Amino acid sequence: AWSVQENGITYRPFVFLRPPPGHSFSVELDTMGQLPARPSRVHVVLECICSSGELLGDSLCFLHHPRDESSLLLRTLCKQSYLDWEKVTRWVQQLVRSAWLLLPESHHCHLTVLPSSLSCKFQLTGTSQMNIFTEILFAVE
Repeated sequence: AWSVQENGITYRPFVFLRPPPGHSFSVELDTMGQLPARPSRVHVVLECICSSGELLGDSLCFLHHPRDESSLLLRTLCKQSYLDWEKVTRWVQQLVRSAWLLLPESHHCHLTVLPSSLSCKFQLTGTSQMNIFTEILFAVE
């Protein structure tokens, strides 16, 4: 979705998160047994990928070949075995900040990360003083 204001434009794209190989997402149902309007609790489930060895190379699955540490996804973006939306938000904000510095536009526009814990909000300000606001909303497949 997008909208135009007097001094800027706002974009609100959805970014669908997909689990890496050997993982799946399971959205917890609400108290009525229905899917919640916004997935607040997304369980990260480890899956066996042993039989797909020829597709993934020499990867060993986390389920049957546990290592000293859990999977990168569980260590980086989860709290216990659930996606932590604040960690996901900080991780994406850092990725966008790093990528922005590599773009030629970064010399002409200023990127500001706006405070948010469940989505990523950014403001671009150029020499024309036209503001472009982006709020990245997350969903899981």
